[in-house]
Amino acid sequence: MVAERQPLKGFLAELLAEQGQLQTPVARLAAAHGSAGSQLSALSSQLIPLTAPGPGEQYAFEVDLDSCSGCKACVVACHALNGLEDNESWRDVGFVHGGTRAAPFQQTVTTACHHCADPACLNGCPVLAYEKDPVTGIVRHLDDQCIGCQYCVLKCPYDVPKYSDRLGIVRKCDMCHQRLGAGEAPACVQACPTAAITIVKVSVHVSGRPGVDTSAFLPAAPDPAYTQPTTRYLSARPLPANLVAADAAALRPQPAHWPLVIMLTLLPVSVGLFAAAAFASFVPSPFATHHIAILAWLLGATGLAASVFHLGQPRRAWRIFLGWRKSWLSREALAFGGWFGLATLATATAAGLLPALLPLRLTLMATTAAGMLGLGCSVMIYADTRRHFWRLAQTAPRFLGTAVLAALATIAPRLAGLLLLGKLAWEWRTYFDGSVSARLQRGPLRTASSVRDILGGGALVLLLTLPGWPARALLLAGELAERYLFFRAVDAPKMPGTPRA
Repeated sequence: MVAERQPLKGFLAELLAEQGQLQTPVARLAAAHGSAGSQLSALSSQLIPLTAPGPGEQYAFEVDLDSCSGCKACVVACHALNGLEDNESWRDVGFVHGGTRAAPFQQTVTTACHHCADPACLNGCPVLAYEKDPVTGIVRHLDDQCIGCQYCVLKCPYDVPKYSDRLGIVRKCDMCHQRLGAGEAPACVQACPTAAITIVKVSVHVSGRPGVDTSAFLPAAPDPAYTQPTTRYLSARPLPANLVAADAAALRPQPAHWPLVIMLTLLPVSVGLFAAAAFASFVPSPFATHHIAILAWLLGATGLAASVFHLGQPRRAWRIFLGWRKSWLSREALAFGGWFGLATLATATAAGLLPALLPLRLTLMATTAAGMLGLGCSVMIYADTRRHFWRLAQTAPRFLGTAVLAALATIAPRLAGLLLLGKLAWEWRTYFDGSVSARLQRGPLRTASSVRDILGGGALVLLLTLPGWPARALLLAGELAERYLFFRAVDAPKMPGTPRA
């Protein structure tokens, strides 16, 4: 028996010796740790630059795809160092695949904030809660400035900012800038057992113009031309052109954002009713001008009040105008603030509570114009996210259509019925256009889509046959259902393969 075991022991020893000679990513890093001399400084020089970025440069993540094993040590380290909540993650590890049946390709991918050269989160923030460091290029979030509006979550095409329900603010990766400032590698970089993540310096001027070379960005990711992400993904193997995320076919309805559903339904209705009140002041109408104005004011006030409940930090909401130079959300707040002042003046004048400082018709027309300006800003808030379902051609007819329907339902119900028929037919197109939103509306959201169709169809029949308050109430309910689908059925871009519940 002993004689039989000797060859087996020799074979195992040979296999173990062979494994010890393999140049795996872990073996290469172990060799770097164990080399003679100043191990730590030698290793640090491989993980982070030893000098600050020069003019026209910034720090960026560089990911060696060939070394990434998908172990998620980077995720754990980031979570532990930054004290994140259980369901909060600033770095994710996903999976992509592609190639052909004869030559399949699969790869794990680690991803975090790309510290873009033209960050959408910074451009969209209404309270200037983001800053891009002029020396390092790191995009930082200023927690004490944030009001929790979550617009940066909608603007970022990579799903980087994360909202904390407990804190009522958004937070994100800051490349461990304090560690970098002390000459230490970020948590994810230091924790990676294969040195797949490093910090490098990249040029932010391409061909003499501001911009970043995005040729090394990950295929199948959202279009890098939008924000110019600086992360570089490298591989010695050619990445297939048909590379896709492992979860590309997954359908995920997005949050409903009920305060915004209410706001973006009642405000267009209010604007439309003020237009109807202005019209009623010129021609005989079954409704008194002051009755329409009072109802319009009540709906508008309710819509504006509902929007406050969307904020995680409503006491900081006074700062919302600070980003007016770039943020459509700031512009919307300013526009509707002015509109509400005019609406209050017009309503008080129409009800006889204030003397007419200006002709009532003029005040009502000015109120309508200001309201349309505010709705235009609302449209641009969502069109500016560059999400397919929220593109300008989709969003403008929805928001402005609600306002026109409200006006016509008051002064010309049958004409409103015809317009509603056109709006419903236009919405039905989005059920079958082959997009993610179409599959969501026909799949997980089919019940909500059916409710929208039933309410809209019922309002259509009543407006054409028995126009009255039941028809108008059904119309309002249908528009609420449509606005619910507007938020739930949107396609939410993110980095390929990153898991989302």
